[in-house]
Amino acid sequence: MRYTVGLTGGIGSGKSAVAERFAGKGIVIVDADVAAHRLTAPEGMAMGAICAAFGPSFTAADGSLDRVRMRAHVFANASERKRLEAILHPMIRSMCEAERSTAASPYVMLVVPLLFESTRHSTTRAKPRDATVQRTLVVACDQRVQIERVMRRSAMSEDEVKAIIAAQMSAAQRIALADDVIDNSGPAEALDQPVERLHRQYLEAAAQYR
Repeated sequence: MRYTVGLTGGIGSGKSAVAERFAGKGIVIVDADVAAHRLTAPEGMAMGAICAAFGPSFTAADGSLDRVRMRAHVFANASERKRLEAILHPMIRSMCEAERSTAASPYVMLVVPLLFESTRHSTTRAKPRDATVQRTLVVACDQRVQIERVMRRSAMSEDEVKAIIAAQMSAAQRIALADDVIDNSGPAEALDQPVERLHRQYLEAAAQYR
């Protein structure tokens, strides 16, 4: 299996912006959120099971998942969130593994918001060769910036965003578990130098991994 870097971070931290820069260097990006959106799009593979489990009221007019309604529903009920995850997570893993297995770049970047929360991914410093990821990269940023980014791109209020952040693993916890960290609190161009440095490091590690 291709050497894989697991990229993670809290909501609004800028994972996509960092991933895009690695993609610009020819690295294949496998994104769990993209897989989830495909699975819950109109006629998505997960929609039948979701409709059967939660009822048609969580399906939008176009046949996709009503994400706003589902987010509010599962955020208020942990057991319902686990029920949704039981449907989606195996499908997401399968889709991501299929993409990763055919990747042609020197290494693969696997973007997973819940990388450290998932028992399917290694979270220790000593990564065995059969671990899902061989190295982890956390994107972190100032919480005020984080909140503003999410509010700017969505219809959520500040209180709603703060509640989501509070429910997630803290930035300090992620950083403590990470092999590498990029601070994405500043302007977009500030990402260029750390991405270039880590890209060279990952190329070397990938060459030795084979």
